[in-house]
Amino acid sequence: MLKIHIEKLLHGSSGDMRLNVNMLVNKDDFIVIMGESGAGKSTLLRCLAGLEDSKGSIIMEESIWQDSTTSLPIQRRNVGFVFQDFALFDNMSVKENLLFVNSDEPLAAELLEMMEIEGLSKRNVRLLSGGQKQRVALARALMRRPKLLLMDEPLSALDPRMRQKLSQKIKMLHQRFGMTTLMVSHDVNEAKALANRVWFVESGEVKAYDIDYLEELYR
Repeated sequence: MLKIHIEKLLHGSSGDMRLNVNMLVNKDDFIVIMGESGAGKSTLLRCLAGLEDSKGSIIMEESIWQDSTTSLPIQRRNVGFVFQDFALFDNMSVKENLLFVNSDEPLAAELLEMMEIEGLSKRNVRLLSGGQKQRVALARALMRRPKLLLMDEPLSALDPRMRQKLSQKIKMLHQRFGMTTLMVSHDVNEAKALANRVWFVESGEVKAYDIDYLEELYR
């Protein structure tokens, strides 16, 4: 179980607001985080990863990632992070991007096959399409066998066909690796297809709903 009790002052275009998150996340949950731009969704992911400071506590199972005296860096939090802009090492090949995170060759081969990019393993990532780059980014995030997978609008820049295909891959990988997954998205159909719960962030406040709520809200 992931226990989140954090707050952080945000400086938005409409003025200052406070991000307040008091949530319990069950193991194997897939949560889609929705809300208007600037509400604090991406900041929440970055705080969980240790990429931004916040006040309060973050506890993953029995491991204290953050409290009043401790703040572990991302390297020690066992987190996989898929950024909206891929954030790949463009001086490396596909396979080198994966092995940079973890030198586990069998795992890299398994992930490349699962993402259907094993034939691109030696290609420089600069030569890949957007969909291919996103599959590399997802595979790289899983090289640490993370307990927590964080994704910041991973499919937003892709065409509808590729979005649907990668959405299926993400769901399969979530189940295969038994992770807890939090994903920022503005797409209701994506949330319905992937999540068992949805969080709405409004002016820094987070409210949780079962996925059935989306069916009623957007019926």
